[in-house]
Amino acid sequence: LVAASCGGDDDSATSEFKIGLVTDVGKVDDKSFNQSAWEGAQDAAEMLSDEANATANYIETAEAKDYAANIQLFLDDGVDVIVTVGFGLGDATTTAAQENPDVFFIGVDQFVPDDPPPPNRVGLIFPEDKSGFLAGALAGFLTETDIVGAVLGTDLIPPVVAFKVGWENGALYTNSAVETISTYHPGGLDVAFTDPEWGASTARQALDQGADIIFGAGGSTGNGALVEVASEQGAYCVGVDTDQWNTVPEARPCLVTSAMKLIIPGVSELILAAFDDAFPSGNFVGDVALAPHYDFDDIVTQDMRDRLAEIKAGLDDGSITTGYPTGG
Repeated sequence: LVAASCGGDDDSATSEFKIGLVTDVGKVDDKSFNQSAWEGAQDAAEMLSDEANATANYIETAEAKDYAANIQLFLDDGVDVIVTVGFGLGDATTTAAQENPDVFFIGVDQFVPDDPPPPNRVGLIFPEDKSGFLAGALAGFLTETDIVGAVLGTDLIPPVVAFKVGWENGALYTNSAVETISTYHPGGLDVAFTDPEWGASTARQALDQGADIIFGAGGSTGNGALVEVASEQGAYCVGVDTDQWNTVPEARPCLVTSAMKLIIPGVSELILAAFDDAFPSGNFVGDVALAPHYDFDDIVTQDMRDRLAEIKAGLDDGSITTGYPTGG
């Protein structure tokens, strides 16, 4: 399935610049990871509209075995930049970059080994452990039962593990009495992020065990957890990757924040760098942040905000560590 988005129709823009995005297994409108990367590609096309006839297109991956074939479809179409989304596409992306040196490849959540990397290949990576740690620190402040939960995608994906470790240790950092209930999806890459029913039932189990704030980190699976928590009076939930207040409105009754990876600006910045012949090979570290608190502004006190700012500063300067090993 391919859909297109034009960056502009300026007839004075004579050069053509084509952007292709291959999703991980799942839909481009997954209200999480794939969607954020696609929005970044669209933003880049729009920003380039005065300088080029820039277009962005996507292909949705149905099964992991289709990764290389979907990349090849864009190569056959003569694109200038290919964005691949997710750890699972890493090997296929590196192989394609090695075989197509005139095309730029951006791999979201793909660590590129320094051996050395192809000059046309970059991995957009994030310190998910720091984002999770900040969200966990807030959970430690807010929990009344001293039990916090997490419903996660597969532990085959290092960023998911980083989120979990950060979340648990952040909660313990601000509340030494906290107990954690964290559950990975038992399935493989083909199902772990597209199973909202399992996410909902797993969140319900954590609620029944006393958890009163739950982190949903696993694409549609995590979204299912958020929506389930929203049905529980007095419980809080935390979204992931993007500001899920905007993408999962069903979760608003519980959504106190989201542990964001700033994927949209990261993707757009790298596409612009490719257009400007300033492309960085290897790894590009994007930013993380907590989303606003919206309807829960009143319960997040100024003292909590000040403490979170101190924790963020400590994470940035290294005086606070998350417990997740460097290099994952």
